[in-house]
Amino acid sequence: MIGTWNTILETPLAKVKVVFIIEKIDNAYCLQVKTEPIPLNFEFNLVTVEGDALQAAGRFKLLSEEKVEISLTFSEETFTGCMNLHSFGELQIKGQKGEGVSLSEALLMEVEKYRNSENIVERSNEEILEKVNQLVARMTVLEKVGQMSQCMASNFSFGGDIEADPPEKLVEDGRAGSILGAFDINRVFELQKIAVEKSRLGIPLLFNADIIHGYQTIFPVPLAWASSWDLEGIKRACAISAKEASASGITYNHGPMVDITRDARWGRVVEGAGEDPYLGSLIAKAQVEGFQGDSLFSEETIIACLKHFIAYGAAEGGRDYNTVDISQGTLRNVYLPPFKAGLEAGACSVMNAFNIYQGIPVAGNKGLLKDLLREELGFEGILISDYGSVDEIAVHGAAKDSKEAAKMAVDATMDIEMVSTSYLQYLPELIEEGRILESQLDDAVKRILTYKFIIGIMDDPFRYIRPDKEMEYHFCKEHLQTSRELAQKSIVLLKNNGVLPLKKEKGKIAVIGPFANSKDLLGPWQFSRYSDKTVTLIEGLKSKFVNQSNLLFAEGCRIDSEIEGGIEEALQQAKQADVIILALGENSVMSGEAASRMDIELPEAQRKLAEEMIKLGKPTVLVLTNGRPLVLEWFDKNVDAIVETWFLGSEAGHAITDVLVGDYNPSGKLTMSFPIQTGQVPVYYNHFNTGRPLTKKNQHEKFISKYLDGPNEPLYPFGYGLSYTTFTYSEMKIDKNQLTKTEKINVSVTVTNTGSMPGEEVVQLYIQDLYGSVVRPVKELKGFKKVDLHPSESKEVIFTITEEDLKYYTADMRYQAEAGEFKVYIGSNSKVVKEASFELVC
Repeated sequence: MIGTWNTILETPLAKVKVVFIIEKIDNAYCLQVKTEPIPLNFEFNLVTVEGDALQAAGRFKLLSEEKVEISLTFSEETFTGCMNLHSFGELQIKGQKGEGVSLSEALLMEVEKYRNSENIVERSNEEILEKVNQLVARMTVLEKVGQMSQCMASNFSFGGDIEADPPEKLVEDGRAGSILGAFDINRVFELQKIAVEKSRLGIPLLFNADIIHGYQTIFPVPLAWASSWDLEGIKRACAISAKEASASGITYNHGPMVDITRDARWGRVVEGAGEDPYLGSLIAKAQVEGFQGDSLFSEETIIACLKHFIAYGAAEGGRDYNTVDISQGTLRNVYLPPFKAGLEAGACSVMNAFNIYQGIPVAGNKGLLKDLLREELGFEGILISDYGSVDEIAVHGAAKDSKEAAKMAVDATMDIEMVSTSYLQYLPELIEEGRILESQLDDAVKRILTYKFIIGIMDDPFRYIRPDKEMEYHFCKEHLQTSRELAQKSIVLLKNNGVLPLKKEKGKIAVIGPFANSKDLLGPWQFSRYSDKTVTLIEGLKSKFVNQSNLLFAEGCRIDSEIEGGIEEALQQAKQADVIILALGENSVMSGEAASRMDIELPEAQRKLAEEMIKLGKPTVLVLTNGRPLVLEWFDKNVDAIVETWFLGSEAGHAITDVLVGDYNPSGKLTMSFPIQTGQVPVYYNHFNTGRPLTKKNQHEKFISKYLDGPNEPLYPFGYGLSYTTFTYSEMKIDKNQLTKTEKINVSVTVTNTGSMPGEEVVQLYIQDLYGSVVRPVKELKGFKKVDLHPSESKEVIFTITEEDLKYYTADMRYQAEAGEFKVYIGSNSKVVKEASFELVC
């Protein structure tokens, strides 16, 4: 049995090739295991052999560390047995001697037999329409409903378990038109083969996945990359994500999330661009353009899906899936703009929000989906439900049962039901009863089939299955470098009294905290097989410090619990250091979907560790890993520097270190305000004035809109972020004080780098409409420009204002600008600004 053996395991997530390497060293047997494409990290500490049988026990790590037991029996050329894994249960093993061919090579040879690339051509809209109409005319009602139904690729679930037939059966019967969660290219091939060869009409499947901030190469989470204000960088990250995902057969993305988010308690703020509709709109456009590229016919692009339409970010109390109750004006002026921008950029799909609006769940809300989205905004693409949200119409209490819920969703023009099965169960019956029309199904199916033709799978169903490109693209050096560059730009320096940048040449640094050597830097909503290769903070620092004996380390505590003797060990290391880095924050499961928090302070165990470190009186830098704004008032008062790093992705440790040592000068700016206390939440810059606004003059009066026990203002406002250099702004210049509908106004400031390092500044333009048919915000972002300046260098930054910048949905819901007086502000953030005035004359 000594030697190399291989087998193929069929796990619920993917087909996995396993190579066992058995050695005998000093009369003891040793077992090593290699796997692909999913890297399962095995470590066996107990291996016993009796005759031809081997027993082994140890641990393996996928998402978490778990026990594993193996029992194998060998012959000369083959072996059998079983492997017991907690995540997957007991898996039967049957294999042979040798390394074996890789799964990618085997699939490549197999899929070549099915290629039809010579005959594939990009069809015109007219040709597609003709083909779609011909196909729909041949379909039965059940086949139409099948195209409108989506199932999981396996028993892995993104939500509550759904009772349904196995995907193989659903696909063969024509009862599924798209698949969610096919994490393995071999699984994509298997299911696509069934659809093409065994279903009556041979209609290929769409393969859907949540590609939120990377596929195998992971980029900063969206709240982080929004802080870069780098639209081209975000677009490039999405293009790379599409390139990697499409090589694995993914054709349809459940992203980007373009919800405006004002409440940091809501876990899904990590997936969005923050609190501002203007910046959120630009980022929505960049993401759509990145995912979809110049043409969806390219096999290196994927369909972008705007989610969650609409106002999901306004959930009461910041609690996921909760009620939303807002005015139509707020809906249109705050939450709608990023969706409009995404649609104008060509987004081909939209997903509903889980919440209600005006008492009706969005999944069945005809006023929102049919009237607003389709008719007013002109959306002609695929409308897909979020996971289980059709069934949830009844759970909300807006429908008697799932049958009535299905009817509501179809009437609202919902094309695809994600994973739940109300469409399959009830649509044929509803048609028979005359309660919905078959033509409604026809409209939905035509939209779905149109995109199957557009992306080319109707002519070559296997064109996206490219194992050779997987090997070339996934986690490649070029993509990692792009991730690192965007991560650098996403870091926000919140405080610095001069302790940063660190000196690489001298002095000892103690890195203390649960994120000092953690690989949990990718954040939620990622499924990379390369998570074990995430660069930690310690690894990043070691790459910069020649004398690594100057780097000291102690975990100190876990994320939300103490370690026995942990603080003592941390103190022992910190006492030897000249500078302390506190690596604290949230783990990835504390952000994202279903990760709302009542209290957005750091866990008590981490605060206790920090307090003990501060008592040493040494220069201390807080490095944060998190997916939302946190309450940092105590840290702002007690540490010397605060570096907001979010979840930065695969190259996190390198990017953080680049900033800490000054190889990259931080330039990130916040896109969500950081409260002083949780009780301020939601706190955001573009609020209304109220009839009794708090001012410097009246702050000591009682009957004013304020708190008794703290300020109204956040600790760090929207647009805030420091640099290792300093910038000064001249007084604002404005070329005229009146604006007509056909004219424009130019406003400008001169920005000077008054520090000692080159740096980049995000210069921000805000406008305030002083009065209107409805109350307007105290200021709204309307433009920004980045300037790179060397020490003592100055540049004039000019913004042009037109009537278009002043438009909003007025009292009668018309999108227009109203005559009146305006203020214009330019500054380094939403609070520190220069100002001027002008008037719009109609």
